[in-house]
Amino acid sequence: MLEEVERWLNARSWSAGDRTVRQLLSAKHTTGQSVSVVLPALDEEATVGDIVSVIQRELMLRVPLVDELVVVDSGSSDRTAEVAAAAGARVVHRDAILPRIPAVPGKGEVLWRSLLVTGGDIVCFVDADLREFSADFVSGIVGPLLTDPDVHLVKAMYDRPLGAAPGQGGRVTELMARPLLNMHWPQLAGFVQPLGGEYAARRSLLERLPFPVGYGVELGMLVDALHLVGLDALAQVDVGVRVHRHQDGRALGRMAAAIYRTAQLRLARGHLVRPTLTQFERGVDGFEPRTYAVDTEERPPMAEIAEYAARKVA
Repeated sequence: MLEEVERWLNARSWSAGDRTVRQLLSAKHTTGQSVSVVLPALDEEATVGDIVSVIQRELMLRVPLVDELVVVDSGSSDRTAEVAAAAGARVVHRDAILPRIPAVPGKGEVLWRSLLVTGGDIVCFVDADLREFSADFVSGIVGPLLTDPDVHLVKAMYDRPLGAAPGQGGRVTELMARPLLNMHWPQLAGFVQPLGGEYAARRSLLERLPFPVGYGVELGMLVDALHLVGLDALAQVDVGVRVHRHQDGRALGRMAAAIYRTAQLRLARGHLVRPTLTQFERGVDGFEPRTYAVDTEERPPMAEIAEYAARKVA
């Protein structure tokens, strides 16, 4: 590990308990910063309501740390939108945001569009499939942004159990993302959960970043933020344990391919053929190929979108 990264680990890695809610509220009052929380959601009726309820109760009603809570529904076929709204979130459909640009499937697409329907100086993203959710997932990662003006992006770090096996979750992180970062962006080797879906950042940074539309969004954002603001502007906070729904092996393969492609684009910009990934499933006549397109499309920095610029002027 680079000496620079070792120093960074000591200086920019914290625990959620290192900053009390009283300290965060004092910093929020002094700096006048507002906080938005965004949950990207697709068919998450089983978990989204509990997450919204905890944030509402603990961080909006009990203490006024979060100013707005938005669930962006990316086309759920279940009752995700109804459950989220009943729990107290403002629900916006992905396709209703920036309708002149047709939406494409993908988590990154939802996060990118969410910048147009939120107003916080700090934007906190939380996946909507978490179980046993704690408010520390939000207060922990917005804390450094409220209290330290030199910090621009904060990732959550946590244990990721796989069933009863502790620390065995995050398979794509260990098999794809971590090797890529260590080999090509060794300054980012200190991040415990580089692909984690819980992170917070200053709007002033997010609006300058391109957003891969699919699963590559977290890696792309981390790499691009490193180049824009430098390692010392990035941080991580330990929030405990993350329990969520796990994908099957084929879905993880598609995720890994998108992440690899995101890294590839950043290593060598230029015209490249849109890649595909072929996987196999056993059928009645033996193993049958299934070919999937790998997400490569990216949305430009939000600061370049006319509607976003007009909103800021207004």
